[in-house]
Amino acid sequence: MMFDTIPTVPTADEILDRSFRRAAKKMRDKKNKDRANEEFVMAVTQAVHDKLVSIIQSFPEFDTLPPFYRDLVDILYGIEEMRKAFGGVGWAAKHTRDIGKDLARSMRRSPENLAIRKQAVARIASIVHQIDKDLRFLNDARNVLRKLPVVSSDEFTIVVAGYPNVGKSSFIRLVSTATPQVASYPFTTKGVIVGHHELSWRERVQFIDTPGILDAGNNRERNKIERQALNALIYVADTILFIIDPSEHCGYDLTTQELLLEEIKGFAHVPVIVCANKSDLAPYPGVLNMSTVTGEGVLEVLAATLRERTPTTTPRPADTLPENPE
Repeated sequence: MMFDTIPTVPTADEILDRSFRRAAKKMRDKKNKDRANEEFVMAVTQAVHDKLVSIIQSFPEFDTLPPFYRDLVDILYGIEEMRKAFGGVGWAAKHTRDIGKDLARSMRRSPENLAIRKQAVARIASIVHQIDKDLRFLNDARNVLRKLPVVSSDEFTIVVAGYPNVGKSSFIRLVSTATPQVASYPFTTKGVIVGHHELSWRERVQFIDTPGILDAGNNRERNKIERQALNALIYVADTILFIIDPSEHCGYDLTTQELLLEEIKGFAHVPVIVCANKSDLAPYPGVLNMSTVTGEGVLEVLAATLRERTPTTTPRPADTLPENPE
């Protein structure tokens, strides 16, 4: 995955400390002690510049990201904000190099080498400290982005949608390898969770468990979690499975859930399969019914989603649920 190899982004103090220690070691190895101060400044300059450049290069180019990941980055951190942070790091790298070279060059013509060395250290430290906020922002982004689920564009993808607490996570856990947290309160799922269902030894389908999507009626702006869910629906779904809770134990009345279903049908360009969960509490006529508590109807819902794919192999019969090791 494009984010999991991004190394930790150090703070300003960490960059300076490592660069000063590296420069001091390099200076000790030099035989020409008359140029020791110049060598120290050049070594610090090079170490700081190279580290700042490597930070920028360790992140993928946003324009080359698949749409799903590009929008997810934009939702989580804002691509423009990240570009500003990279711009600050690039500015610091350039000014460190320019100032360091100029001061090191001036040391050859001055008897005040030690004073110029101190000046160079102070100015480089000042530059790097000016971008400490950018460095911390990029490291926060790195820590989240590297944990994003791997979403394959080569596998048939079923996105499971619906209001919070209707049973999306429970269904995913029953039919795939994913083990999302399940609890009886809204917004249990805090991000996109990916699971797989093996059809054969060389083919599998991909389930994506979205966060609960709330109706954005009355021009209410969707929050970050809801926008993650819509992002998944738009870019990666081959089929959307919309789960309704007719018992209304999820905390949302049936009419409100049906309005969200119509909204999703309005922008979806893939088949939308509707099923009702908690059929042991309240059945819902006209659609597939299941209970993720008793297991009744789960296989039928799974089979309905699999019928939407174009098979490349003969799938195993959906007569048993996959084992999910905890």
